[in-house]
Amino acid sequence: MPNAQLAPITPSDLFKFKYILSATLSPSGKQIAYVVSHIDAYSDKEFSTIWLMDVESGKARQFTSGTAVDAAPKWSPDGKHIAFMSTRNEKPQLFVMPVDGGEALQLTKLKQGVGSGPSWSPDGEHIAFTAVPIEEARDFSKPYRVDRAVYRFNGMEYLDDVVQSLYIVPTAGGDVRRVTNDRLLSVSPQWSPDGKKLMYLASMFPEKMETFHPVIHLVNLIDNQIQDLTGKWGVVYEATWLPDGNSITFVGQPWGLTIGSKSDLWVVPASGGNPECRTTNLKVGIGGGLEPDMPAFGITDTIPMSADGGTAYVGVQVGGTVQIYSVALSGDESFACVAGGDRTCMLMGANATHLLYIVSTMSNPTDLFVADINGANERQLTHLNEELLSQRLQSRVEHLLFPGSDGVQVEGWLNMPTTGQAPYPAILLIHGGPHGAFGHMYHFDTEMLVGAGYAVLRVNHRASTGYGDEFSTAIKADWGNLDYKDLMAGVDYAISKGWVDANRMGVTGLSGGGNLSCWIVGQTNRFKAALPQNPVTNWVSFYGVSDIGVWFATEQMGGHPWEVPEVYAKCSPITYAHNCKTPTLLMQSEHDWRCPPEQSEQFYTVLKVNGCIVEMVRVPDAAHAAAINGALPARHIHNEVLLDWMNRYVLGKDDKKSA
Repeated sequence: MPNAQLAPITPSDLFKFKYILSATLSPSGKQIAYVVSHIDAYSDKEFSTIWLMDVESGKARQFTSGTAVDAAPKWSPDGKHIAFMSTRNEKPQLFVMPVDGGEALQLTKLKQGVGSGPSWSPDGEHIAFTAVPIEEARDFSKPYRVDRAVYRFNGMEYLDDVVQSLYIVPTAGGDVRRVTNDRLLSVSPQWSPDGKKLMYLASMFPEKMETFHPVIHLVNLIDNQIQDLTGKWGVVYEATWLPDGNSITFVGQPWGLTIGSKSDLWVVPASGGNPECRTTNLKVGIGGGLEPDMPAFGITDTIPMSADGGTAYVGVQVGGTVQIYSVALSGDESFACVAGGDRTCMLMGANATHLLYIVSTMSNPTDLFVADINGANERQLTHLNEELLSQRLQSRVEHLLFPGSDGVQVEGWLNMPTTGQAPYPAILLIHGGPHGAFGHMYHFDTEMLVGAGYAVLRVNHRASTGYGDEFSTAIKADWGNLDYKDLMAGVDYAISKGWVDANRMGVTGLSGGGNLSCWIVGQTNRFKAALPQNPVTNWVSFYGVSDIGVWFATEQMGGHPWEVPEVYAKCSPITYAHNCKTPTLLMQSEHDWRCPPEQSEQFYTVLKVNGCIVEMVRVPDAAHAAAINGALPARHIHNEVLLDWMNRYVLGKDDKKSA
């Protein structure tokens, strides 16, 4: 279709896309169960359904239906049933349903619903899952006593209300058995190959400041005795039994590493012992650190591996891509890329012959792919958004490589309209983390801004992952130096190429990107507008109020506030806020415990006192990343406010909607 007949991406298009959230291969490898999310235009609510597909023919059929969130499908060992979670009765409950058709059997009726799982026992007789053990939700109008080191967590609220225990239920229906009884958050249960133990990830220890630092626990199902396998060693993000049941492979890192350091693949004896690293010589880390701008996808709680347990398959972030690698689990260290390219590949499963993965690119949100186990003969199985995208203008992308202030090469991307003429008004969009990255993944805000006539500059500044530990840990105790200079070098580079209008620029970012947005307006007046989202502005108060404050700030600043007060002050945007002359709108989620509202409030007050144009949008009932994966009202207001503020002050339009 000619460009003249194509429409630009607009805020409402976000709610027309469909996304694949997860997928899993059947035991035979002949079928796939996958989850598709969508938004119902009439109710303005988000739902997800489970689909089944024949691998050979590519024919798909809808497995679940209705207005519910159906998720986490897991095949029975014989491939005849699928267990899944569903909100069809309000709270998420566990169901099992025949693959060939029939009624779904509800296995749980828990007051607070099911948390994670399901996981089938090897004999197919039981399913393990996790759930909140309390019967009744707390009355929030009454006083509440706390004794945890960290008592609330972003997206979860008060931890005593949401920590989960381990449970087992018969697959034919029957009484639910509680397996663990403690104050921990237990998730991702997996049966041992002999069915005698359950492995799971435990976190939120009441006495520890390190909140979401999971460790592997094993529970003996005969006597309920619990073994802490990795608590003294370090942090574990994913884990899977090897087929012989004697060892476990996991993705993690030992205690004591600088935040931003790479995670590796390890193997540890199930009886205990020292983990063996299988990716020591891999420069970059296991796992995808790219920042999404869509509902969470690529959800899996296991590490796919070969049938003999000799090879694991993992995602590896390489610069602005996520690739699939094979890793030998024994013998000499050996790994190789089996699926790569300029894209994000989120591995969902593997068997003796095939790899199953979700792919996202800069021009397409998510689709399902299958390939031979060595990556050959790749086939695209779904085309969820093909019709919608065929009717929309896509941005033109320039890949940028330029020197930072100290000569280190920095990578970035400039998305530009395919209409109009350069130099374009531009938005500097900064990723969060700050130990994350942008790259080859669909980013709706970018396309929406391009659709409104802006060029969008995204830079993987110092602290970004995917470029090695020296790059990703370079800002420790020095926030606002090399990261800021890398961003300004990217802006200067885009201007020098004639792509960006130096007199019409705005800046925005979420979390770590909000922090840098606030930092920038205290250092320079070159931007016409700023929109920091849920920023860190004061490291001293962040230390005391954030759910990660103590351990994160202490490690990144190099000590406690009373030990290195000069570093806390030097790295805090609030120190320089009085310099700000840039019209600034702070967008703040009111239930953000990662970067709590007081961070925005302090910055807002200093700007007001000093006569700077400043507004704040408070988003009720919203957590830290609500603009990306929160409730629909939060995503609606984010899109509208972002465009309105930039149009008002970068382009000089007068249509004021955000006040």
